[in-house]
Amino acid sequence: MKILVVCGHGLGSSFMVEMNAQEALKQLNAPEDIKVEHSDVMTASPDMADLFICGRDLEENTKNLGDVLVLDNILDKDELQSKLNDKLTELNIL
Repeated sequence: MKILVVCGHGLGSSFMVEMNAQEALKQLNAPEDIKVEHSDVMTASPDMADLFICGRDLEENTKNLGDVLVLDNILDKDELQSKLNDKLTELNIL
């Protein structure tokens, strides 16, 4: 499985959320073959990942990507971990 974190420019905030997502996956004891990367929202396409993560401000820009976790607060590690847990449980990965 591949997760792609997207932000406006693909630099600061998406990289930070990528690191937080990797930490959350470890806390959840998720399979180690789940890869997390980051990119800017404008170059992201549905074939780039199985799951996308973005902030609420980019929700409209990600409608065409497929499965997207939208974070109300990209700094909230608990929200990220909770939403990842719910999604990975739904997908029978956890």
